[in-house]
Amino acid sequence: MKQFLRLSLLLAFCGLFTGTAVQAQRSAPAPLNLPDSSEVDYEIKNFPFESGETTLPVLKLHYTTFGHAVKDKSGKVINAIYIMHGTTGNSHNFVNQLFAGHLFEPGQTLDATKYFIILPDGIGHGKSSKPSDGLHMKFPKYTYNDMVKADYTVMTQQMGINHLRLILGTSMGAMHCWVWAETYPDFMDACEANASEPVEIGGRNRITRYAAIQCVEADPAWKGGDYTEEPAVGLRGAYTSMFWMTSSPWQLQRRVPTREEAEKAYNMGADNFIKHQDANDMIYAFDASRNYNPEPNLAKIKCVFYAVNSADDECNPPEMQVMEPAIKKVTKGKYILLPITEQTSGHGTHSNPTIWGDDLKELMTVSEPGH
Repeated sequence: MKQFLRLSLLLAFCGLFTGTAVQAQRSAPAPLNLPDSSEVDYEIKNFPFESGETTLPVLKLHYTTFGHAVKDKSGKVINAIYIMHGTTGNSHNFVNQLFAGHLFEPGQTLDATKYFIILPDGIGHGKSSKPSDGLHMKFPKYTYNDMVKADYTVMTQQMGINHLRLILGTSMGAMHCWVWAETYPDFMDACEANASEPVEIGGRNRITRYAAIQCVEADPAWKGGDYTEEPAVGLRGAYTSMFWMTSSPWQLQRRVPTREEAEKAYNMGADNFIKHQDANDMIYAFDASRNYNPEPNLAKIKCVFYAVNSADDECNPPEMQVMEPAIKKVTKGKYILLPITEQTSGHGTHSNPTIWGDDLKELMTVSEPGH
């Protein structure tokens, strides 16, 4: 559940209900000053999916990168930053003035002239292998574990990255932070998980995902995944299901206070979602979290770990009191709950470093090797 233009368009739409994002939409963004930009594809042959399916002889993974890797005298990479997007997003979700323009430019916290920034398109997303490439519902039923393992394989075996200075994740990417830190506990110095909870996807969260999938599959136009035109009715239902979880009631009331404005906002968001979203890709992306449950292994995490949520995030509402006991199991863990302000935007706050940027700066300082 992340920025939406794909499902990314929904959260970008929700982001319209913050003062910062509205201003960014109304004025032409300043050009980004980022060095050594690269778009690259890697291939893994016969990747072993967790489900046991081997229907892909070649798994393609796409990355956007900035800067160059630097090694110390022992050959350890000391400046690699890995940033993972949310559900149905892609690496380009971060290449904008709001995110990259506040983090990657010279002198900023993740200065791309100093760090090697790695932005992946996860399995099933962006320009990486996905159902809409042709296999439709015969595509392997990937999981978050698969997505993390595939990126680790590419980084270690093809990119030459043997260590990460930081993993930063938003929404789905935040959940990946927990998986990364448990599965490869010596591989990173720090993690920041923005908008997540380290427990099994259940309750309203799973119901919402399941309902979105059911909406699409119940549409006769879906045809078991072999549709020739997008199942628009089902996608509209899926958008509606997800909207309640990713929007901020307080911000919505402030930004669209009349019936006419509210209906216009909904129609704009739904129409954009239908236009840009592939139904099968969406089903797979929403269902990839089905086995996610880092809670039993939280004590395995060794890195400095910041878990950052916002108080108006309906996906991870603080009243559930999940994070407080969980973070105590992480030796170097810290839970940061951002209060509701005019700048927060519900779940979409995860991609706004003007709000949590100081916490990231602190994390980079306290996790500095030798600190």
